[in-house]
Amino acid sequence: MMPPGLVSNLQEALLNRKGAQPQQEQEESKDNVEPVEAEIDPSNPILLITNTDGVDSPGLTHLVEALLREGLYNVHVCVPQSDKSVSGHSVTLRETVEASSANVGGATGFEISGTPVDCVSLALSGALFSWSKPILVISGINRGSSCGHHKFYSGVVAGAREALLWGVPSLSISLNWKKDESQETDFKDAAAVCLPLLNAAIRDIEKETFPKSCFLNIEIPTSPLSNKGFKLTKQSLWRSTPNWLAVSTNRYPAGHFLANQQGGLGIQFAQLGRDASAAGAARRLTTQKKNLEIVESTGAAGKSDSKRAKKYFRLEFLDKQQEDTDDDDDLDYRALESGYVAVTPLSLSSHIENDIQMAASDWISTVLPGEQ
Repeated sequence: MMPPGLVSNLQEALLNRKGAQPQQEQEESKDNVEPVEAEIDPSNPILLITNTDGVDSPGLTHLVEALLREGLYNVHVCVPQSDKSVSGHSVTLRETVEASSANVGGATGFEISGTPVDCVSLALSGALFSWSKPILVISGINRGSSCGHHKFYSGVVAGAREALLWGVPSLSISLNWKKDESQETDFKDAAAVCLPLLNAAIRDIEKETFPKSCFLNIEIPTSPLSNKGFKLTKQSLWRSTPNWLAVSTNRYPAGHFLANQQGGLGIQFAQLGRDASAAGAARRLTTQKKNLEIVESTGAAGKSDSKRAKKYFRLEFLDKQQEDTDDDDDLDYRALESGYVAVTPLSLSSHIENDIQMAASDWISTVLPGEQ
């Protein structure tokens, strides 16, 4: 847990600031998506929230609700229509991207038929929202950790990285979800745990003292309220073991769909929204079936490939983990498994520079005194 004194000081500072007025839900044209004309108090900073799990994710819902309860921010949401948890830093090219209006716990925004990177890029481009760039982009809260090499696969980390490419400060947040141990309420606790750090980041961005050459990846332990505190960490080489399974000739295994890839026909496996409501799941399934029909009709019109030998595979990540041989306790996954909230500064280069690490360390030690 964070030191009670720190939390008290942060809350006192927040109470002295002007609150935000409730936002009104905006409408859009069915034929042309116009910029959202939200009721924005110019004195309140704008936050953009994205994720990988879609609008029905409890991690998104609890994060947005926690930020809105502060009464200090104009919160906007731009998220994928379906689960894009392992999409990496992929973008959508040569295809039309659909933006559908959405409301998440009182925050206005859009669902996008693309990846988390598409969501951030489109939102920051000025083509979707009428406001100027947000003060901070927050990607999360993701179901499952993004430690080590998982950062290269992670859509939630990619969303924050894309914001940094646009010159906007950003953070990515993940909960170390464990099957048969974690529960949905853990996302609410995770939002509460990281909220003081988010408030401190926003405050220091306004003061121009927040690190500018990196974004922060925040990993929250499985039992958020039992955490041992925040710890500055380094990216490890940790990863789960990838395992490719040969599957039957059934081209469309349950829970997956065939999608038209950039410039050709390709198989994209995407798990249906794990946290979707019944209505949300039905709506996504309808969209996916339409995609399937389009691809099948296109394939039928093309050259026959019935004589080609075909094999089908599905990728899984096994629980068996490939760990670092380094005994450094400041590695992200080790701190996380030890019960700490791991905060890892990440740059746009493959290896973070020492000066960036030091800048992030200095800032964290300032806003979180007494933490490691």
